[in-house]
Amino acid sequence: MITVNGKSISDDQIAREAQYHPAPSRDAALHEAGVALVVRELLVQEATSLGLIAPAGPGQDTPSEEQAISSLLDREVSLPAADEEALQRYFEANRERFRSPDLFEASHILFAGRPDQPEERERARAAAVATLEELHRDPSSFGRLAKERSDDPESRAQGGHLGQMTRGQTTAEFESCLQSLSPGEICRQPVGTRYGYHLIRLDRAIRGRPLTYPMARERIAEYLGASAWTRAVHQYIQLLVGKAEIEGIELRGAVTPLVQ
Repeated sequence: MITVNGKSISDDQIAREAQYHPAPSRDAALHEAGVALVVRELLVQEATSLGLIAPAGPGQDTPSEEQAISSLLDREVSLPAADEEALQRYFEANRERFRSPDLFEASHILFAGRPDQPEERERARAAAVATLEELHRDPSSFGRLAKERSDDPESRAQGGHLGQMTRGQTTAEFESCLQSLSPGEICRQPVGTRYGYHLIRLDRAIRGRPLTYPMARERIAEYLGASAWTRAVHQYIQLLVGKAEIEGIELRGAVTPLVQ
């Protein structure tokens, strides 16, 4: 059992919280859950001590803990806006990040096979390998083979054509393959994703263009503001930890702002 300034956090609470903290092991998930609940309890206690959680008057609603925590952080964590020099300095140091998105037109043939079904997955891989050998002998057969064999009903009728897509609209594996191909080129090996195995042809690519500073400024300001807020909240929580009596958990000096 964990206690925070005498307030108990039960093992049952920790076990319920653990489902929201994916980790390599159950013990790691339970520890992360415990840290999250300690942070929440510290913030709730501080909000209560400052009168941000108080009994409601007649006809009023009692503020939720989430509202009180938000009010607490708004009150206690203040951030100056990043100045123009800092924004420009970040832009100059990270120009490669600021581009309009690449635009792709692509086609595929899908052989469905879920990762949790090994036999189905292997059949899909074998079918993809065999079909890819045919495509390497006759690349012009892509559309016909897509109509005959693809397990994607939407693109199958179009000869495998998927239309236009940008970053983030497909899986990371599919996107990585598109980035490696030249227009008209077919992948050299089947591409495995959570859906199965894909044979991919890049039909057209329009590479993104560098953005100017005025075009990127708002995005930079938002990013730097969010980063500064995260650091400031982390420091504030560390202050609360430093003056609290916490038993039953080792925080390991790595408390993060686990606040939604």
